[in-house]
Amino acid sequence: MSAPKVTQIADPVKLGEGPHWDHESQALYYVDIKGSTVSKYVPATKKHTTVKIEGGPVSLVIPVEGTTDKFVITVGRNVAIMTWDGESDTPADVKHVCTVDTEEKSQNNRLNDGKADPTGRLWSGTMGPDTGVSNEFEPEVGALYSFSKDWEATQHLMKITVANGLAWTEDQKLMYYIDSPTRKVYTFDFDAKNGKISNKRTGFDLEKNGVKGFPDGMAIDTEGKLWVACFEGSKVIRVDPTNGKLLSEIEIPALQVTSVAFGGPQLDELYVTSANEHLSEELQKKYPLSGATFHVTGIGVKGYAGQPVKL
Repeated sequence: MSAPKVTQIADPVKLGEGPHWDHESQALYYVDIKGSTVSKYVPATKKHTTVKIEGGPVSLVIPVEGTTDKFVITVGRNVAIMTWDGESDTPADVKHVCTVDTEEKSQNNRLNDGKADPTGRLWSGTMGPDTGVSNEFEPEVGALYSFSKDWEATQHLMKITVANGLAWTEDQKLMYYIDSPTRKVYTFDFDAKNGKISNKRTGFDLEKNGVKGFPDGMAIDTEGKLWVACFEGSKVIRVDPTNGKLLSEIEIPALQVTSVAFGGPQLDELYVTSANEHLSEELQKKYPLSGATFHVTGIGVKGYAGQPVKL
Protein backbone atom coordinates (compact mmCIF):
# COMPACT_ATOMS: atom_id res chain seq x y z
CA MET A 1 0.00 0.00 0.00
CA SER A 2 1.33 3.45 -0.91
CA ALA A 3 1.83 6.05 1.81
CA PRO A 4 -1.15 8.23 2.74
CA LYS A 5 -1.43 11.50 0.80
CA VAL A 6 -1.91 14.72 2.78
CA THR A 7 -3.44 17.75 0.99
CA GLN A 8 -4.29 21.19 2.34
CA ILE A 9 -7.97 22.03 1.74
CA ALA A 10 -8.54 25.21 3.76
CA ASP A 11 -6.62 28.36 4.59
CA PRO A 12 -4.94 28.61 8.00
CA VAL A 13 -6.95 29.85 10.98
CA LYS A 14 -5.90 30.52 14.58
CA LEU A 15 -7.29 27.41 16.29
CA GLY A 16 -8.95 24.98 13.89
CA GLU A 17 -10.90 22.26 15.71
CA GLY A 18 -13.90 19.95 15.84
CA PRO A 19 -14.06 18.43 12.33
CA HIS A 20 -17.43 16.75 11.83
CA TRP A 21 -18.29 14.82 8.65
CA ASP A 22 -22.01 15.04 7.83
CA HIS A 23 -22.47 11.94 5.69
CA GLU A 24 -25.96 12.85 4.50
CA SER A 25 -24.85 16.12 2.88
CA GLN A 26 -21.29 14.91 2.16
CA ALA A 27 -19.97 18.03 3.87
CA LEU A 28 -17.30 18.77 6.47
CA TYR A 29 -17.97 21.20 9.32
CA TYR A 30 -15.28 22.56 11.62
CA VAL A 31 -14.59 25.59 13.82
CA ASP A 32 -11.94 28.20 14.52
CA ILE A 33 -12.20 28.47 18.31
CA LYS A 34 -10.29 31.76 18.61
CA GLY A 35 -11.91 33.25 15.51
CA SER A 36 -15.41 32.26 16.76
CA THR A 37 -16.33 30.88 13.34
CA VAL A 38 -18.04 27.79 11.93
CA SER A 39 -16.94 26.61 8.47
CA LYS A 40 -18.52 24.26 5.96
CA TYR A 41 -16.57 22.57 3.17
CA VAL A 42 -18.15 20.54 0.37
CA PRO A 43 -15.45 18.37 -1.28
CA ALA A 44 -17.51 17.68 -4.42
CA THR A 45 -17.64 21.39 -5.30
CA LYS A 46 -14.66 22.57 -3.20
CA LYS A 47 -16.96 25.25 -1.82
CA HIS A 48 -16.12 26.89 1.52
CA THR A 49 -18.56 28.89 3.64
CA THR A 50 -17.73 30.49 6.98
CA VAL A 51 -20.09 32.05 9.51
CA LYS A 52 -19.06 34.32 12.41
CA ILE A 53 -20.62 33.70 15.84
CA GLU A 54 -20.87 36.55 18.35
CA GLY A 55 -20.33 36.19 22.10
CA GLY A 56 -17.26 34.06 22.64
CA PRO A 57 -15.07 31.18 21.47
CA VAL A 58 -16.83 28.42 19.49
CA SER A 59 -15.37 24.96 20.09
CA LEU A 60 -17.70 22.54 18.29
CA VAL A 61 -20.37 22.24 15.60
CA ILE A 62 -22.65 19.20 15.29
CA PRO A 63 -25.77 18.95 13.11
CA VAL A 64 -29.10 18.24 14.78
CA GLU A 65 -30.51 14.96 13.43
CA GLY A 66 -33.38 15.29 10.97
CA THR A 67 -32.63 18.91 10.09
CA THR A 68 -30.58 20.63 7.40
CA ASP A 69 -30.20 24.03 9.10
CA LYS A 70 -29.92 23.34 12.85
CA PHE A 71 -26.60 22.80 14.62
CA VAL A 72 -25.42 22.44 18.20
CA ILE A 73 -22.52 24.81 18.86
CA THR A 74 -20.77 26.13 21.96
CA VAL A 75 -20.21 29.78 22.79
CA GLY A 76 -17.88 30.14 25.76
CA ARG A 77 -19.51 28.17 28.60
CA ASN A 78 -22.83 27.98 26.76
CA VAL A 79 -24.32 25.26 24.59
CA ALA A 80 -26.44 26.81 21.83
CA ILE A 81 -28.61 25.88 18.86
CA MET A 82 -27.60 27.68 15.68
CA THR A 83 -29.96 28.06 12.74
CA TRP A 84 -27.88 28.44 9.57
CA ASP A 85 -28.51 27.68 5.91
CA GLY A 86 -24.85 26.80 5.29
CA GLU A 87 -24.58 29.66 2.78
CA SER A 88 -24.92 32.97 4.68
CA ASP A 89 -22.07 34.71 6.51
CA THR A 90 -24.25 35.24 9.59
CA PRO A 91 -26.52 32.69 11.30
CA ALA A 92 -30.28 33.24 11.24
CA ASP A 93 -30.41 32.58 14.98
CA VAL A 94 -28.24 31.43 17.90
CA LYS A 95 -30.20 30.38 20.97
CA HIS A 96 -28.35 29.50 24.20
CA VAL A 97 -29.87 26.39 25.81
CA CYS A 98 -27.49 25.50 28.67
CA THR A 99 -24.62 27.02 30.66
CA VAL A 100 -22.02 24.99 32.57
CA ASP A 101 -19.32 25.82 35.14
CA THR A 102 -21.56 28.49 36.64
CA GLU A 103 -19.68 28.82 39.96
CA GLU A 104 -17.79 32.07 40.44
CA LYS A 105 -14.40 30.31 40.35
CA SER A 106 -15.21 28.83 36.93
CA GLN A 107 -16.36 32.01 35.17
CA ASN A 108 -13.23 32.11 32.97
CA ASN A 109 -13.60 28.50 31.81
CA ARG A 110 -14.90 27.59 28.37
CA LEU A 111 -16.25 24.49 26.69
CA ASN A 112 -13.77 22.68 24.46
CA ASP A 113 -14.03 19.49 22.42
CA GLY A 114 -17.36 17.66 22.22
CA LYS A 115 -19.22 14.96 20.33
CA ALA A 116 -22.51 13.11 20.28
CA ASP A 117 -22.30 9.52 21.52
CA PRO A 118 -23.81 6.70 19.40
CA THR A 119 -27.24 7.36 20.94
CA GLY A 120 -27.11 11.03 19.87
CA ARG A 121 -26.41 12.43 23.36
CA LEU A 122 -24.02 15.40 23.47
CA TRP A 123 -20.82 15.21 25.54
CA SER A 124 -18.44 18.13 26.02
CA GLY A 125 -15.85 19.17 28.57
CA THR A 126 -14.51 22.45 29.86
CA MET A 127 -11.06 23.88 30.40
CA GLY A 128 -9.56 26.77 32.32
CA PRO A 129 -8.05 29.99 30.96
CA ASP A 130 -4.60 30.42 29.42
CA THR A 131 -1.97 31.05 32.09
CA GLY A 132 -0.07 33.39 29.79
CA VAL A 133 2.63 30.78 29.24
CA SER A 134 2.56 29.27 25.74
CA ASN A 135 -0.22 26.64 25.59
CA GLU A 136 -0.46 26.17 29.35
CA PHE A 137 -3.78 26.41 31.12
CA GLU A 138 -5.03 26.74 34.66
CA PRO A 139 -4.84 23.15 35.92
CA GLU A 140 -7.73 20.91 36.95
CA VAL A 141 -10.52 23.50 36.89
CA GLY A 142 -12.55 21.89 34.08
CA ALA A 143 -15.11 19.08 33.99
CA LEU A 144 -16.72 16.62 31.57
CA TYR A 145 -20.47 16.84 30.96
CA SER A 146 -23.21 15.10 29.04
CA PHE A 147 -26.46 16.82 28.10
CA SER A 148 -30.01 15.46 28.06
CA LYS A 149 -32.54 16.23 25.30
CA ASP A 150 -34.00 18.97 27.50
CA TRP A 151 -30.50 20.40 28.04
CA GLU A 152 -29.87 19.34 31.59
CA ALA A 153 -26.11 18.97 32.16
CA THR A 154 -24.69 15.97 34.06
CA GLN A 155 -21.14 16.22 35.37
CA HIS A 156 -19.11 13.01 35.00
CA LEU A 157 -15.49 14.00 35.70
CA MET A 158 -13.88 16.87 37.59
CA LYS A 159 -10.32 18.23 37.83
CA ILE A 160 -9.93 18.28 34.04
CA THR A 161 -7.29 20.64 32.62
CA VAL A 162 -7.92 20.52 28.85
CA ALA A 163 -11.03 18.48 27.99
CA ASN A 164 -10.44 16.91 24.61
CA GLY A 165 -11.04 13.90 22.32
CA LEU A 166 -13.99 11.54 22.68
CA ALA A 167 -14.77 8.24 20.94
CA TRP A 168 -17.02 5.22 21.49
CA THR A 169 -16.80 1.60 20.38
CA GLU A 170 -19.39 0.33 17.92
CA ASP A 171 -20.94 -1.96 20.55
CA GLN A 172 -21.35 1.13 22.79
CA LYS A 173 -19.61 -0.62 25.70
CA LEU A 174 -16.50 1.58 25.90
CA MET A 175 -15.82 5.32 25.79
CA TYR A 176 -12.38 6.85 25.20
CA TYR A 177 -11.48 10.27 26.52
CA ILE A 178 -8.51 12.67 26.57
CA ASP A 179 -7.41 15.30 29.10
CA SER A 180 -4.49 16.60 27.02
CA PRO A 181 -1.79 17.46 29.62
CA THR A 182 -1.92 13.90 31.05
CA ARG A 183 -0.56 12.70 27.66
CA LYS A 184 -2.86 9.69 27.93
CA VAL A 185 -6.00 8.32 26.29
CA TYR A 186 -8.34 6.96 28.97
CA THR A 187 -10.78 4.07 28.61
CA PHE A 188 -14.10 3.92 30.47
CA ASP A 189 -16.86 1.35 30.64
CA PHE A 190 -19.86 3.02 29.00
CA ASP A 191 -23.54 2.62 29.91
CA ALA A 192 -25.24 3.90 26.76
CA LYS A 193 -28.79 3.67 28.11
CA ASN A 194 -28.13 5.81 31.17
CA GLY A 195 -25.23 7.85 29.80
CA LYS A 196 -22.83 6.83 32.58
CA ILE A 197 -19.10 6.05 32.62
CA SER A 198 -17.06 4.01 35.09
CA ASN A 199 -13.83 2.05 35.65
CA LYS A 200 -11.27 4.56 34.32
CA ARG A 201 -7.99 3.11 33.05
CA THR A 202 -5.25 4.04 30.57
CA GLY A 203 -5.81 2.95 26.96
CA PHE A 204 -2.72 4.59 25.45
CA ASP A 205 0.22 6.47 26.96
CA LEU A 206 2.13 8.84 24.65
CA GLU A 207 5.06 9.04 27.10
CA LYS A 208 5.55 5.27 27.25
CA ASN A 209 5.40 5.00 23.46
CA GLY A 210 7.84 7.86 22.85
CA VAL A 211 5.26 9.99 21.02
CA LYS A 212 5.93 13.73 21.07
CA GLY A 213 3.25 16.29 21.86
CA PHE A 214 -0.14 16.13 23.53
CA PRO A 215 -3.15 14.02 22.55
CA ASP A 216 -5.95 16.26 21.28
CA GLY A 217 -8.99 15.25 19.21
CA MET A 218 -9.54 11.65 18.08
CA ALA A 219 -11.67 9.32 15.99
CA ILE A 220 -12.24 5.56 15.96
CA ASP A 221 -12.08 3.25 12.93
CA THR A 222 -14.20 0.17 12.15
CA GLU A 223 -11.46 -2.08 13.58
CA GLY A 224 -11.74 -0.34 16.97
CA LYS A 225 -8.40 1.45 16.66
CA LEU A 226 -8.07 5.12 17.64
CA TRP A 227 -6.68 7.91 15.47
CA VAL A 228 -5.28 10.61 17.73
CA ALA A 229 -4.19 14.12 16.74
CA CYS A 230 -0.87 15.08 18.36
CA PHE A 231 -0.70 18.76 19.29
CA GLU A 232 2.93 19.90 19.08
CA GLY A 233 3.69 16.47 17.59
CA SER A 234 3.02 17.24 13.91
CA LYS A 235 1.20 13.96 13.33
CA VAL A 236 -1.86 11.76 13.64
CA ILE A 237 -1.19 8.39 15.27
CA ARG A 238 -3.16 5.15 15.07
CA VAL A 239 -3.19 3.23 18.34
CA ASP A 240 -4.65 0.05 19.78
CA PRO A 241 -6.35 0.99 23.08
CA THR A 242 -6.79 -2.66 24.05
CA ASN A 243 -3.04 -3.23 24.44
CA GLY A 244 -1.65 0.32 24.49
CA LYS A 245 0.42 -0.13 21.34
CA LEU A 246 1.34 2.45 18.69
CA LEU A 247 0.42 1.03 15.26
CA SER A 248 1.28 3.76 12.74
CA GLU A 249 1.60 7.50 12.25
CA ILE A 250 0.91 10.07 9.54
CA GLU A 251 3.05 13.21 9.39
CA ILE A 252 1.00 16.42 9.06
CA PRO A 253 2.71 19.65 7.84
CA ALA A 254 1.60 21.61 10.92
CA LEU A 255 3.11 21.37 14.39
CA GLN A 256 -0.14 21.77 16.34
CA VAL A 257 -2.45 19.05 15.04
CA THR A 258 -5.78 19.47 16.84
CA SER A 259 -8.34 16.92 15.65
CA VAL A 260 -9.28 14.26 13.15
CA ALA A 261 -12.49 12.90 11.60
CA PHE A 262 -13.29 10.20 9.06
CA GLY A 263 -15.09 11.33 5.92
CA GLY A 264 -15.54 10.91 2.19
CA PRO A 265 -18.17 8.86 0.32
CA GLN A 266 -16.66 5.58 1.61
CA LEU A 267 -15.56 6.95 5.02
CA ASP A 268 -12.00 5.91 4.20
CA GLU A 269 -10.47 9.40 4.24
CA LEU A 270 -9.38 11.67 7.10
CA TYR A 271 -9.97 15.35 7.72
CA VAL A 272 -7.43 16.91 10.05
CA THR A 273 -7.51 20.35 11.68
CA SER A 274 -4.57 22.30 13.10
CA ALA A 275 -3.69 25.47 15.02
CA ASN A 276 -1.34 28.41 14.81
CA GLU A 277 -1.02 29.38 18.47
CA HIS A 278 1.98 31.18 20.02
CA LEU A 279 4.37 29.90 17.34
CA SER A 280 7.80 31.51 17.17
CA GLU A 281 8.99 33.09 13.93
CA GLU A 282 11.26 30.10 13.45
CA LEU A 283 8.38 27.61 13.83
CA GLN A 284 6.16 29.72 11.55
CA LYS A 285 8.80 29.38 8.85
CA LYS A 286 9.18 25.65 9.47
CA TYR A 287 5.40 25.05 9.45
CA PRO A 288 3.90 27.66 7.08
CA LEU A 289 0.63 25.70 6.87
CA SER A 290 -0.02 25.93 10.63
CA GLY A 291 -3.75 26.38 11.23
CA ALA A 292 -4.77 24.81 7.91
CA THR A 293 -7.24 21.96 7.48
CA PHE A 294 -6.00 18.86 5.65
CA HIS A 295 -7.46 15.95 3.70
CA VAL A 296 -5.73 12.56 3.96
CA THR A 297 -6.32 9.72 1.49
CA GLY A 298 -4.87 6.21 1.17
CA ILE A 299 -5.17 5.35 4.86
CA GLY A 300 -6.34 1.78 4.22
CA VAL A 301 -9.14 1.66 6.79
CA LYS A 302 -12.65 3.00 7.26
CA GLY A 303 -14.21 4.91 10.10
CA TYR A 304 -17.62 6.26 11.04
CA ALA A 305 -19.51 9.36 9.93
CA GLY A 306 -20.09 12.12 12.44
CA GLN A 307 -22.96 11.33 14.81
CA PRO A 308 -25.62 14.09 14.83
CA VAL A 309 -27.25 15.22 18.07
CA LYS A 310 -30.72 13.75 18.65
CA LEU A 311 -33.22 16.15 20.20
